Amino acid sequence: MTHSQLPAGLVVIGGGPAGLTAAFESARNGIRPVVLEAGERVGGIARTEVHKGYRFDIGGHRFYTKVPEVQSLWEETLGPELRLTPRLSRIFYNQKFYQYPLDVWETLRNLGPIQSSAAVLSFTGARLRPNSHEESFEDWVTNRFGRRLFNTFFKTYTEKVWGIPCHEIRAEWAAQRIKDLSFGSAVRQALFPKREDGPKSLIREFHYPRLGPGMMWEMLQDRIGSLGGSVRTREEVTEVHHDGRKVTHVVTRSSNHRSTDIHAPQFISTMALDDLIARLRPAPPAEIVQAAASLRYRDFVLVGLVVRRTGLFADNWLYIHSPNVRVGRIQNFGNWSPDLVPDPGTSSIGMEYFCNRGDSTWTLPDDEFVHLASREVEQLGLAKAADVAWGVVIRQPKAYPVYDTEYRRHLDVLRNWLPKLANFQTIGRNGQHRYNNQDHSMLTGLAAVHRIMGEPADPWEVNTERSYYEEQRVNRTTT
Repeated sequence: MTHSQLPAGLVVIGGGPAGLTAAFESARNGIRPVVLEAGERVGGIARTEVHKGYRFDIGGHRFYTKVPEVQSLWEETLGPELRLTPRLSRIFYNQKFYQYPLDVWETLRNLGPIQSSAAVLSFTGARLRPNSHEESFEDWVTNRFGRRLFNTFFKTYTEKVWGIPCHEIRAEWAAQRIKDLSFGSAVRQALFPKREDGPKSLIREFHYPRLGPGMMWEMLQDRIGSLGGSVRTREEVTEVHHDGRKVTHVVTRSSNHRSTDIHAPQFISTMALDDLIARLRPAPPAEIVQAAASLRYRDFVLVGLVVRRTGLFADNWLYIHSPNVRVGRIQNFGNWSPDLVPDPGTSSIGMEYFCNRGDSTWTLPDDEFVHLASREVEQLGLAKAADVAWGVVIRQPKAYPVYDTEYRRHLDVLRNWLPKLANFQTIGRNGQHRYNNQDHSMLTGLAAVHRIMGEPADPWEVNTERSYYEEQRVNRTTT
């Protein structure tokens, strides 16, 4: 095992959207970055995996933002490869499909007179007598949509995703991600049509790279290299050394087991906070280690199926609210971009299963997973299991930071301690334990570099309102 010294102006741990954006911003401002990515390819959870010529998006990544600097970076990097894509996503519940956001009249018709009447009464009661102690996801949704609508359109899917009861998920997650974009807003508009602000609607189209989201990050990787930076894949950071005031260097292990010490004046990390704290040398105080170890994450598995049929469904993706199947969401990759599917006589779909590493879903053997996914496709009535030509299983650890009832307390402990390392910043989804979109992750990367350059910027204070929400106001007078 050999050691070498590699000078750099900035070390970036992680080659996902946040890390690569930080590296590019530093490179074009004269600071030479070295990006260290443990995986085989860049992009993190926004990468694109390729099997037998078929391209699989790990989770489905819309390129939509309200932030001009992010939009500009996408456009200047991808050029004509960034295409506009129509958006269609529906909810599958009780063997029926519901528009998302839910159309009030379609929903009432599908639910039937008894269930729809009960839903409207429940909604009205919740609005008249809200729960004054709004602490959990369940409280937040029930206050706005009623108990019936919560049980029908929120509970099953949300608990599939997070693996914990809705009353254990913080209300701030709902406030951050939902923003009244569902049946409740439609009901309110139907019942109270004189609202001055008008209803909200999700965007009806978004940008998407021709060959999947990984195309953006692979092209940005090339741009970083052309500016003198370095992006090194299959190089895991195993130790982060510090002297109590600043980080001095990191130690990496490459795929050939070669160990390297990398020194730099500045460091940025997108590593999950529990992994980061465990790699610090010397170890931080016990309460810091405990706080990091107490943060929870949700993992997921994508089962990509190639089906010998076309026209399975028109949506980009479906939310599966049925408790009778384990799949939580289904992508139809050809509806994102036809170029993800090399054989136009086939369909490529992504069956998404949310789980925890080590549980029975995560450890299911690949062939059994493909069989399960094929069986559930037939159970949902989308295709016959016999139509599946082949499948591939892609496991993604730490896909989602969990907003449980204790996470904020633990995160605050870490946020108060990490600034002791003056030349070290944490950014991105896992680097800040925030369930954010890729444009927000990119903004944290920009902010970190601007801070290095002496500007009054703080990645933790990035205004999420600029980047999260995809709703737009619908003018009631527009036809």
